[in-house]
Amino acid sequence: MGRRRTTWGRARGWPGRRPCPPRYARVAVVAAVLCAATALPGGAALAAGVTPGSNSFGTPGSYAFDENARSVKGAAVTTEADRLDVATTYRSSLPQGSKLFYRLELDATSDVYVSVTAVPRAGTTVTPTDSLKVSVQDANGRSCSYDTATFGSRSPHPIAAWGEREAATSDSSCEGAGTYYVVVERVDRSGSSPDAWDLELVPVSEPRLRQTGATETEAPKGWNSASPTPLLSEAEDREGGGGFTGATSIGQGVWRDDLRPGQTLFYKVPVDWGQQLYATAELGSTSGDGSLVAAALDMSLYNPVRAQVDDVSLHYSGSQKAESIDPLPPVAYANRYASPSDPVSGMRFAGSYYLVVHLAEQMAEQFGDGPFGLTLRIRVSGAAEAEPGYAGKAEPPNLFDVTAQDQEAVIGGGSGVSGSGDAAMTVIAVGGIGAGTVLVAVLGVWTLVARRRAGAW
Repeated sequence: MGRRRTTWGRARGWPGRRPCPPRYARVAVVAAVLCAATALPGGAALAAGVTPGSNSFGTPGSYAFDENARSVKGAAVTTEADRLDVATTYRSSLPQGSKLFYRLELDATSDVYVSVTAVPRAGTTVTPTDSLKVSVQDANGRSCSYDTATFGSRSPHPIAAWGEREAATSDSSCEGAGTYYVVVERVDRSGSSPDAWDLELVPVSEPRLRQTGATETEAPKGWNSASPTPLLSEAEDREGGGGFTGATSIGQGVWRDDLRPGQTLFYKVPVDWGQQLYATAELGSTSGDGSLVAAALDMSLYNPVRAQVDDVSLHYSGSQKAESIDPLPPVAYANRYASPSDPVSGMRFAGSYYLVVHLAEQMAEQFGDGPFGLTLRIRVSGAAEAEPGYAGKAEPPNLFDVTAQDQEAVIGGGSGVSGSGDAAMTVIAVGGIGAGTVLVAVLGVWTLVARRRAGAW
């Protein structure tokens, strides 16, 4: 049996504040702590050991959107397109067979990337070739970039495509400050549900280098492309997140999780300049009997701007199966000069790389509702190197850095609050400034309880 996943009342954000329980004559001190903590923003969830965006909110077929995302409506024509600002997350929707426009106002020096995640709504159907198309165009309708993502199976799940405007490029149409447009298109095949897909859009920027020509103008060659020796350490439990924003931090090691048919889990791995990432997914055996499920498990690798680098899928017939992402080069600025269709080009930034794992809905038809055991073997090799020499800061800040906080999250349990230890002390620890208020409330209740007990005895 796997761990039980908790689903809160609201699928797309935090539940509202919960009223504190009635004050009976004899009140448990821990209950007082939890009650006081729920008065803080996010307190009810923190008291339960849950953080915003964590997979504890998720159910098969759901996605944990960024709770701070702004709503934006895509336009059918460019003249009505709403503006997207970098370092801001947006939510929108994409009707069947539609093409929508969003506007960017860009400077002349920054590279800008826009990732679009499409999420079919619960109960909908898709075909393997249903697709999400994303491009960035200039004011004259010429494309700066173009990307397409498909589902690859009949199991609906989040997919992401991306667009980019590179300031220094051989295509002069995409150079210079001005107005650009993000074009998001949905292509459906016969058999798909007509329901709209929900969207999460994330535009970010990368500054130019301090010195022109500071790096090579072609992708490095001769890197180590051999598969490493598999890690053989004991697996550590780590629960995946429900979306990109709430992805759970993992690092080098062996990690175990459970997932159910139709569920998608998100993990992030800090990878610095000069380091190589290797990832293997293993789906454990089951005692049930069933037929072969094609593309039963899909694992996709996305880079820090949420652009897909590579993916693998495995077929499943009840016996344990494993698949690995093909070896990729060390992270380097010059990797961007590889062919856009080459996974090498995606390894162009340091930062958090995302592993997104989906278990097909069809697994339930053959092997039951699960949960099914998932093992991830992650290796990060090589010494960290200096950044390539940016002239400014990325937006959002630290997007292309591996920070001490990133490393601590890997060791400490990712984005979630540890379930071990004293729950009351955990609430106080994460309460920040509000912890003092909680402590005062606890001491007051403690005194009240002591006095009432004294009078009763």
